[in-house]
Amino acid sequence: MDAANAASSPGRARFGTFGGVFTPCTLTILGVIMFLRLGQVVGRAGVLQAVAIILLANAITLLTGLSLSAIATNTRVKGGGAYYLISRSLGVEFGGAIGIVFFLAQAIAVSMYVVGFTEACVAAFPAWAASPRVVATVVNVCVFVCVFIGAGWTVKLQYAILAVMGAALASFFVGALAIASPEALRANVQPAYAEGGGFFATFALFFPAVTGIMAGANMSGDLKNPGRMIPLGTLAAIGVTALVYLAMTWVLGASCSREMLLDNNYVVRDTAWWPMVITAGIFAATLSSALSSLMGAPRILQALAKDDVFRWLRVFGRGSGRHGEPRRAIVLTFAISQACVLAGDLDTIAPLITMAFLITYGTLNLATYFESITKNPSYRPRFRYSHWSTALLGGIGCLVVMFLIAPVWAIVSFVVMAVIYRYVSVREIEARWGDVRSGAVFERARRSLLALEEEAYHPKNWRPIVLALSGAGWQRTHLAVFGHWLTAGHGVLTLGQVIQGDVEDLTERRHRQEELVRSFIQEEQLQAFPAVVVAPYLSDGIESLVQCHGLGVLRPNTLLLGWPSDPARVEPFGAILRVVAGLRRNIVAVRSSPEPEDPWEVPQGTVDVWWRGKANGPLMLLLAHLLTTDDQWRTRTVRLLRVVPSEAAREETTEHLRHLIETSRIRAVPGVIVAEDVVGAIQQTSRRAAVVVLGFEAPEEGAEEAFFHAMETLVGGLPRVIFVDSAGGIELET
Repeated sequence: MDAANAASSPGRARFGTFGGVFTPCTLTILGVIMFLRLGQVVGRAGVLQAVAIILLANAITLLTGLSLSAIATNTRVKGGGAYYLISRSLGVEFGGAIGIVFFLAQAIAVSMYVVGFTEACVAAFPAWAASPRVVATVVNVCVFVCVFIGAGWTVKLQYAILAVMGAALASFFVGALAIASPEALRANVQPAYAEGGGFFATFALFFPAVTGIMAGANMSGDLKNPGRMIPLGTLAAIGVTALVYLAMTWVLGASCSREMLLDNNYVVRDTAWWPMVITAGIFAATLSSALSSLMGAPRILQALAKDDVFRWLRVFGRGSGRHGEPRRAIVLTFAISQACVLAGDLDTIAPLITMAFLITYGTLNLATYFESITKNPSYRPRFRYSHWSTALLGGIGCLVVMFLIAPVWAIVSFVVMAVIYRYVSVREIEARWGDVRSGAVFERARRSLLALEEEAYHPKNWRPIVLALSGAGWQRTHLAVFGHWLTAGHGVLTLGQVIQGDVEDLTERRHRQEELVRSFIQEEQLQAFPAVVVAPYLSDGIESLVQCHGLGVLRPNTLLLGWPSDPARVEPFGAILRVVAGLRRNIVAVRSSPEPEDPWEVPQGTVDVWWRGKANGPLMLLLAHLLTTDDQWRTRTVRLLRVVPSEAAREETTEHLRHLIETSRIRAVPGVIVAEDVVGAIQQTSRRAAVVVLGFEAPEEGAEEAFFHAMETLVGGLPRVIFVDSAGGIELET
């Protein structure tokens, strides 16, 4: 199941894009700063620079939203939001550190929003000023009860809050536009920074307004289709709220004097058509943010506990009720928020909350960046508008903003993250190297190999580790080049050669031949390793290479060899196929007729994959995808083709191929050919293809000639064919 179609935990997929992602994101972004601080931003920076501040802030959240969308559409998204996405990309150490920090930030943020709600209440109803902590406690308990009842009830309540926010904005625009004038706008165009203030100080004042883009992702375990809804809802919320902030900036600049903007925190309320609705909007903004945080934080803790990252958190992993509500985690979140409410002033800890949000966003960008640049074949996000450069830019933007807002708290945040990371990954490392650089490289390689050896195999982590029987390299250069195309940036390529004879007599020749292969690799600028063995017979040498070459899990999983052109070689070729298939290795046999004069020349045409079933099909399609990721093959179109006997089967088969392409997240075009003559259909359809990919099965003993004749008849005069025999273990949905 791919990311777009992956359901969450059974029984919990309840909310759609609007209620589960767009609404909580929008309500969290359109918060108190919009009502109480946007006037100051416009007054200090002027309209033009205020617009620049808003665009810059939203650019950072947009870049993070793109990274979030890419990660969310490349994995089966379950509960845990940012923690789940980061831990599945960067590992449990980063995930555990982010999970703890982000959970605590969300829990403390509940109290911050509750206190903000209380301050607004006290300003609106001065009689309550004598007991603000009592008011805050009552509000916190009400928020807790709403969330404890269930996320369904809370989301319904958010719809009402969204309506109040909409009414408040409408009241503001109606009232402000009625008094707007070009003169006021001209007077407020330029900045009026006070001493000690400036563009970035004002930017730091505004930026917390646009945090909150993870509010929808935090509900990932409760979404019907998180892989589709998280990108759509998050990016829509970023776009809509950006337009709201930009529109309010222009209207404030056109309707208020500079003094009013700078000195009156309630300028939005005082310019509105109905001020009481603005007060209700402030209440709604703080209440919705508190609800979103109290819904999101327990789900992060629950996912963290289910992964058993910290054993002392296990008790919070269990869900309650039909929908698996994290009620134990909700109670803990409430206790933390209530402790902060009773502690009083949260101004000193508010920057740390912002730091936690930013460090989470930055790490998410980092995860997307590394997923992109490592060229993992399993990194095939359905969301196509994220690139390693946008992820890197988003991560740098988050880092810069952290130090612009509060450099001390930024350092504190990094220290906290480092301590938690160390706690999760701590192990005894025995340092035995002398040279710092080479020792560090060796130790990193050693630990990486051991970590790979300890990890359980998962189809998502499959990479091509190809052993190409290219002889001395120049003898079958096209095989070496083809292996390079399949593995460059994705896997490991070894150029293997078997010298027939007695090893005692040929040790010196073996050494010289290995050096020649290494020189060939350097001359052709291949990313490959040499491997030369001496054996009495060719089949014995191939068996040795397949079984013993490599280190740990980095042993060849795919044998690449040439298709015989001489019928006299068919019988030993069939024996080799049987042996390799028995060793459970993939077999890729390349048939080029004639062999190309320039092996690096990429032929024109399509890459045709003829699908006949799941025995070989997944590997065939994945190899076609890997081939077209090479720069020289990038413009070639992959066609997923199938022959059906009648017109009646065309529509169903076409839909089946479309589903395969969609779930595999591979760029391909489906094609169904109606014909009774399968051989003729393949040869006619693919006559102009750059390369044709066909499946086969190793022949039984004694059936080699019949097998060879059948395959030759199938491909006829097609010049370039790749025959594939899969050993299994490839899942396109991962």
